[in-house]
Amino acid sequence: MPRENPFRPGDRAVHFKRGLAGADALTAEPMLYLYEIVGTAEHTETGETLMVYRPLYGKGGLYARPLDMFLSATDKEKYPEAEQEYRFEKYEG
Repeated sequence: MPRENPFRPGDRAVHFKRGLAGADALTAEPMLYLYEIVGTAEHTETGETLMVYRPLYGKGGLYARPLDMFLSATDKEKYPEAEQEYRFEKYEG
């Protein structure tokens, strides 16, 4: 059964790789892969639900990924050192 979508527009999400990227060269703080949730959208041809989000680091931009993939569990076989249960989780910091 798919995970229920806990995200609402304006929420911030953190990617599971946040702690795997090392530290920021200027601040020595761990890199935070933070994203602002814009909302969901429907693919015009397939009807698939997409999560629309923007990174809060780097050059920014606007991205969409299938909602099921956005909400999926972290692949612990591929990333055994990952601490998060899900690929993206709500950021409360």
